[in-house]
Amino acid sequence: MDVDYSGEVSSLDPELLQLNEVSPLAIKSNPYVAHNLFDQWLSLPETTTLIKSLLNNAKAGVPLNVSGSTNSPKATSGNAIPSLFAAGSTPPLSPRSSSGSPRISKQRAGPSVLSSPLRLISEPAKELIPQFYFQNGRPPPNEIKERCLFQCNQFFDGHAEGLQLHEFKQVTKEICKLPSFFSTALFKRIDVNDTGRVTRDAFVDYWVHSNMLTKDIATQIYTILKQPDLRCLTHEDFKPILRELLATHPGLEFLQSTPEFQERYAETVIYRIFYYVNRAGNGCLTLRELKRGNLIAAMMHADEEEDINKVLRYFSYEHFYVIYCKFWELDTDHDFLIDKENLIRYGNHALTYRIIDRIFSQVPRKFTSKVEGKMGYEDFVYFILSEEDKSSEPSLEYWFKCIDLDGNGVLTKNEMQFFYEEQLHRMECMAQEPVLFEDILCQIVDMVGPKDVGYFTLRDLKANKLSGSVFNILFNLNKFMAYESRDPFLIRQERENPTMTEWDRFAHREYIRLSMEEDAEDASNGSADVWDESLEAPF
Repeated sequence: MDVDYSGEVSSLDPELLQLNEVSPLAIKSNPYVAHNLFDQWLSLPETTTLIKSLLNNAKAGVPLNVSGSTNSPKATSGNAIPSLFAAGSTPPLSPRSSSGSPRISKQRAGPSVLSSPLRLISEPAKELIPQFYFQNGRPPPNEIKERCLFQCNQFFDGHAEGLQLHEFKQVTKEICKLPSFFSTALFKRIDVNDTGRVTRDAFVDYWVHSNMLTKDIATQIYTILKQPDLRCLTHEDFKPILRELLATHPGLEFLQSTPEFQERYAETVIYRIFYYVNRAGNGCLTLRELKRGNLIAAMMHADEEEDINKVLRYFSYEHFYVIYCKFWELDTDHDFLIDKENLIRYGNHALTYRIIDRIFSQVPRKFTSKVEGKMGYEDFVYFILSEEDKSSEPSLEYWFKCIDLDGNGVLTKNEMQFFYEEQLHRMECMAQEPVLFEDILCQIVDMVGPKDVGYFTLRDLKANKLSGSVFNILFNLNKFMAYESRDPFLIRQERENPTMTEWDRFAHREYIRLSMEEDAEDASNGSADVWDESLEAPF
């Protein structure tokens, strides 16, 4: 059999020849020797027989299996590659140390790769990266999952058809660890077909299999309340839980006979929530805002506390009573709208006309009222919370926009002087010793400590606890004079209750005043009734 070979001699790999009797180093240094050896090997009868056998096997589809390991000259097999040297005719090794032999060094380096013309390349071990993103949240650990399923079996035992709404409250509180007044919202979220019942499988599918179990409580509440087609919470989303709170909380039972005040209470709570938590002020409360606020803690407190008035954040009925009565006093025609002339009477005419004009220009906040030149109840809630607690960030932002006449983000000397001029005029009319603006400006700089004494930024004001007094100096004469006199009683009250905000103290004082006025009015009406009865009595 004639076999033609063409190719560059230098391209021959000595190890492909599988010549254990010849040093690979010698072949590499003399490529023509390798070519001659290869030609000689092809001319051997055994090689012709082997090649024919391999070709026949390839045509028949037999897998190629060439045994090329000939470490021992005595090793023989049917497919063994024939050697160029006869047995026992291997040339002697060099008399030098065996440690210098390339063949011995290669044999000691590791397992032989001569059995295949394909070299084995060791790939680096791949590091297994655990899954870190889960579209529906991280699955719960088996221990937590089993504990939850055990509780589910207990609560749903004996209720093969499922739990009704009035039976579902304990599931909401004990298994889901949510406020009890979330039971209706959670029940309806699971009972999508409005069957009036929630089965064990439906609850497990929603709470466990959808990984609600492992989410933080803010995300759980956000998911339950949010409408599927929206990306934030709106006013409407809070109404179901407030309706249930009004129906079940022992501190609000007395309102069940007056549905109109139940509605007003719920509206006020929602307005207060969005005032403090919705920092963007767009009526769209995001999950991030919900997590950053203190609403969740207030909800848990309201669920545990029987006296709703002790829940000062958002839910206090006394706070609602003060806000509503203040609005009702100003709304003389009771059309649930107030204008400039109504608002100027607030706080015994404490505010200046110029600041009232800025409020009604809707610079600090766009009115929700659809009537031109009048603010509605929601607008008034934002106003009174800003006016009575100027230490809060929403309040500072509200009044900063009012004073910033050109809207460039800084308060200049001229802008502050524009508002203080009316204060100065009012002090003169009241026969009080006027304080010049230059002195006031120095006092404000000392109070706030701005980075640049030439102007004040919102960041400067938020960094100082006394910044609220700056706005009182500029447009609230009553609070300005109170600040100058520094009532020791108020100072002691603040030290005794450091956790109470300015709004909390104001609402507490006003509620006492309003309740005393109502008691006096009731007593007056009662005495008049007695007098009338005596007149009608027969002689």
